[in-house]
Amino acid sequence: MLLCAPLSAQTDTAEPDYATWDKFATQVEQSLDRNDVDDAALQQMRSRVVDWRARFLAAQGSKSTRVGTLQDQIAALGPAPAADATEPEDVAARRKELNAELSAEQAPVLRASEAYGRAEGMVTAIDKTLRSRQAAAVLQLTPSPLLPSSWAAAASDGNRLAAGLRDEVGARLQRFGATGAAQKLPGVAVPLAIALLLLTVGRRWVNGLPGRLARRLPTRAQGAVSFIASLTQIGLPVVGVFLVLVAIEATGLLGQWGTPFVLSAAAAGVTFFIGAWIARQLFPVDPAQASLLGLVSPARDAARHQATLLAAAMALEQFIARPLLPLSGFNRESDFAASVPVPFSDAGAGVVHLPLILLGALPLFRLGKLLRPAPATVITTSDKVLATLAAIVRVIAVVAPLAAVTGYVTAANATLWPAAVTLALAGLIVLLQQFFVDLWQIVRRTPEGARDSLAPVIIGLALLLVALPILALTWGARVSDLAEVWTRLANGFRIGSVRLSPGAVITFFVVFALGYTVTRGVQSTLRKTVLPRTRIDAGGQNAIVSGLGYVGIFIAAMLAIVSAGIDLSSLAIVAGALSVGIGFGLQNIVSNFVSGIILLIERPVTVGDWVQVGTAQGVVRRISVRSTTIQTFDRSSVVVPNSDLITQHVTNWTRGSLSGRVIVAISVAYSSDTRKVTDMLIEIAENQPTVLIEPAPLAILTGFGPDGINFELRAIVSDINQGTTVASEMRQQIVERMKAEGIEMPFAQRDIWLRNPESLAPSGPNPLGSAGAGAPVPDTKTALPRAAQVDTRRPTSGASADAGKQDELDPRIAASVAGGPADGGSEGGR
Repeated sequence: MLLCAPLSAQTDTAEPDYATWDKFATQVEQSLDRNDVDDAALQQMRSRVVDWRARFLAAQGSKSTRVGTLQDQIAALGPAPAADATEPEDVAARRKELNAELSAEQAPVLRASEAYGRAEGMVTAIDKTLRSRQAAAVLQLTPSPLLPSSWAAAASDGNRLAAGLRDEVGARLQRFGATGAAQKLPGVAVPLAIALLLLTVGRRWVNGLPGRLARRLPTRAQGAVSFIASLTQIGLPVVGVFLVLVAIEATGLLGQWGTPFVLSAAAAGVTFFIGAWIARQLFPVDPAQASLLGLVSPARDAARHQATLLAAAMALEQFIARPLLPLSGFNRESDFAASVPVPFSDAGAGVVHLPLILLGALPLFRLGKLLRPAPATVITTSDKVLATLAAIVRVIAVVAPLAAVTGYVTAANATLWPAAVTLALAGLIVLLQQFFVDLWQIVRRTPEGARDSLAPVIIGLALLLVALPILALTWGARVSDLAEVWTRLANGFRIGSVRLSPGAVITFFVVFALGYTVTRGVQSTLRKTVLPRTRIDAGGQNAIVSGLGYVGIFIAAMLAIVSAGIDLSSLAIVAGALSVGIGFGLQNIVSNFVSGIILLIERPVTVGDWVQVGTAQGVVRRISVRSTTIQTFDRSSVVVPNSDLITQHVTNWTRGSLSGRVIVAISVAYSSDTRKVTDMLIEIAENQPTVLIEPAPLAILTGFGPDGINFELRAIVSDINQGTTVASEMRQQIVERMKAEGIEMPFAQRDIWLRNPESLAPSGPNPLGSAGAGAPVPDTKTALPRAAQVDTRRPTSGASADAGKQDELDPRIAASVAGGPADGGSEGGR
């Protein structure tokens, strides 16, 4: 038959057999239009269409090399002449020949492309049909399990099942006889005894194995070793279950009625022990062991109990419901057990499934309630995911039994058990992430801070990507659906004229990572080995290393793009769009980038320079493409955009030379010998070891201040970085010499004179002016703000005030305010 004909005879040919393909494609399209083909036939047709599509895709690329060569040859001839223009005959003939050959080579490619598009459409149509049938099966309405008729149907189906098992076992017992049974006894007893030993003593032993091993190991290795040892809690009991099934199978008593239950028992055993192991790992029995989900006793013990009950319910559903009817799920690709010869009816199966759904929904709801974190503790992304997952499973645990009661048994099974599997898979991801973090600690030998590093995040993302296909299969996806997704990813998708695929993306990142690593290695070699042996200063070395880094990264990016198969000419439109964005929104970024390149090439500022930009002053520590980092003398870092270093005024104290000038300002009394002060200052400067002799230090008289004569001592030091220390030392020596030489250092002095002292006298018959020597002096602090007028004057050398003004004051008031004797002499003026 054409639909079932193998393609092995066609795969050897270089070009697909389009005649055979057209006949096959027409039959598939007619079958889809009639919708009279079952799911198995549709899957078979889909598989063959996928094979054809792969051949057409290969045919599209078979001529790509020759087509590219011909296009290059035509381009080498130059542009085609206009309609009214001519070109040399030999060139025209060659162009015509090449165009004809190009058309001949492109014809198979175009035909393969057309056939590929038809096959792609057929695959999409088949998938759409299968999904619609699957949705209809999930939403199938069956008689409610609460109806009496459903219970009667279940009783009838149960009697038929019991009768089939009884007849099957009885017939085989009669056929074997006593001799045959005695011969099979060793093959049954030995596996059964070993299984009982593993399921009792062995299980108790493996439950305590992780703790015993952990106590003998270093702290950083305890987690990983305990996890590996805990896997025996799955392996050993599962081996025991399989030995029990081997013993049952060895009896030879079960046939087509009993074998489905044996097969489902194997899957049920694996399900239960994996679920129980996940429960023990997420919610440890030992109270001293921390829970990965943050639960504490008694909530942790309750969660472990509910998770174990949920695993038991899932195992019971696999053991009982799967052999009876495919109502337990809607994706038979994931079912490992076969069904009995006469399955239960829909009504009878609903009665069997309802108690199993209730047994699974109750622990699922309670577990979701226990896993619900408090709102105040929902901080990280994992907390939010856990809270969302707990809310979803609670809703499913409530809705699924209601759906089963109303007759949507398949929908209830299609949501309840996948939700339980999803919860178990999430717990498994948490456990595996913890295990890989523990391994990372062993490798790095640094347990502190390993969980706060980037490694756990990357590991978690990788585990999530691996779990996505399993989740898809759990929720009803077919293997063919996953294969189709992978095929589309492998073929890539187009963005304009650029085709991206996982292989191209991986190639891009691998090539770029290699180029980046090589660039960093060359930079490190130059910085540490080559450049220190040259005469290039530190700023020049930094400029060379930074420039080499930019060039290396650019070359690595170009090589990665070309290796990934991305045509750089196709990026012209993207580059044009970026240029518009640069012109409007990225002006500052581009300005800083260009300024950074100028700084590295022109080097007006280099690493290690002492600069001042605006109010920021310090030492340049790093120059990047966008900004420059300046470390201030307060040990803080100031990030200055590179454009500021190019467009603004920048003071560079150490550019080209470390020498610089320090200025020390001093002031002496007016009675001082200025020549002597000048000589003293120059002598002090010359005695400093870092002060240069040429140019010589200079002491100048800068002016006459209100309190003294002002001088400046100016000196050039060999290292301006030590200028503050040198200036401080010269100031200390100046103070010492001025004390030794008797040179006075002035300070501000003020005298206060009252123009109307009579206003300070108290009202009454005895005014202040007629009072005797013993009359009390009024309180000037309270009287001045009210009536006194104050005249503030600076003292002159030799006299504290003008004599005429002195006569206007009462001697006692003058003495009281000035703080000196009543005669108003110079001592009182000070």
